[in-house]
Amino acid sequence: MATTASTRRQFLTLLGLSAVAVGCGTTATGTTSGKDQTKTLRYQGWAGSVILPELAEDLGFLEDVKLKWVGNTISGPQDIQSAATGQVDFGGAFNGAVVKLAARKAPITAVISYYGVDKAAYSGFYVLKDSPIHSARDLIGKKVGMNTLGAHSEAMLDIYLQRHGLSQADIKKVEPLVVPPVNTEQSLRQKQIQVGVLGDILRDKALQTGGIRPLFTDYQLLGNFSAGTYVVSDRFLKQNPDTTRTFVTGVARAIEWARATPREEVIERQIEIVKKRGRNEDTAPLKYWKSFGVAETGGRITDKDLQLWIDWLAKRGDIEKGQVKASDLYTNEFNAYHRKDKPSAAKPTSKSGS
Repeated sequence: MATTASTRRQFLTLLGLSAVAVGCGTTATGTTSGKDQTKTLRYQGWAGSVILPELAEDLGFLEDVKLKWVGNTISGPQDIQSAATGQVDFGGAFNGAVVKLAARKAPITAVISYYGVDKAAYSGFYVLKDSPIHSARDLIGKKVGMNTLGAHSEAMLDIYLQRHGLSQADIKKVEPLVVPPVNTEQSLRQKQIQVGVLGDILRDKALQTGGIRPLFTDYQLLGNFSAGTYVVSDRFLKQNPDTTRTFVTGVARAIEWARATPREEVIERQIEIVKKRGRNEDTAPLKYWKSFGVAETGGRITDKDLQLWIDWLAKRGDIEKGQVKASDLYTNEFNAYHRKDKPSAAKPTSKSGS
């Protein structure tokens, strides 16, 4: 259903419209009284992947809250834009995109971290084994394929180039291009791009095939960190606080279930979910899953998760220094893992989650 913006200009235009559009957006229903709160959350998925809310629902951790899939996306910025305007009820993106959208006065709040980077879950910038690219300077004039612009991968590319001494003028000569993740390996091997960003399942599958090598990875750059959050509109939060609490805590429990459960069992569960939803997806890549990479217990959000990108965006000139404050962008209020009475994480209600 959803497609990524193909240029940085289009992405920024979308963000600029958000403050106006959100005034016209609608969320599912209701008021703050429990019986009137929506129990169905509209969302966008990712083809061939199982996102944490889908895992949480299957495990029974969302209790009486149900998910309604409205299509797929390959763009975090597009996903949170859809959440801001009420086209979906939650959306997830790289934290830099969340900061940028919030800086444009979009009334959104981050409620839980859902992906991150660790030694098992990371994205690499890969080149062909015989490529002449061996350094940051070799990237000048080259095409770098990534899932969307203005998000995680472009941030990592910028940081890598800056750390290796390239000027802003030289950095602008490196060309990031949008390539759907499932097509990145093929585009790299066919030399349509010189560098391809590959993460997790798609990375390991490509490495198993051989003939590529990493130039650098985000784990090498920054170590362990939570990289993206789910956001909801402030309107949705006000109208559906109990539903939000159920959703956030359910996703938190799914994070901890995946952490505590043998990898093979987590993979088996994800394969079952993909097969049951009947979208004609290939389940073979799921066997390469290793980790969601979330740094904090239960996906709790910290100031540092957002401050890194506030500083990065200010340095780029995308936002003004002091324009946004990290602590204003998120809440852990709806996450039971932020309280002392933490729920049990490792026990799904049943195999089917019902």
